[in-house]
Amino acid sequence: MRDAKGTQIADGTNEIQRIIVFRYLLLS
Repeated sequence: MRDAKGTQIADGTNEIQRIIVFRYLLLS
């Protein structure tokens, strides 16, 4: 359970980070 929860959190952070990087590239 702990592993699954950690993976879920990591997935969410990865998705948010990807969006931030994408926006940053568009602004540059």
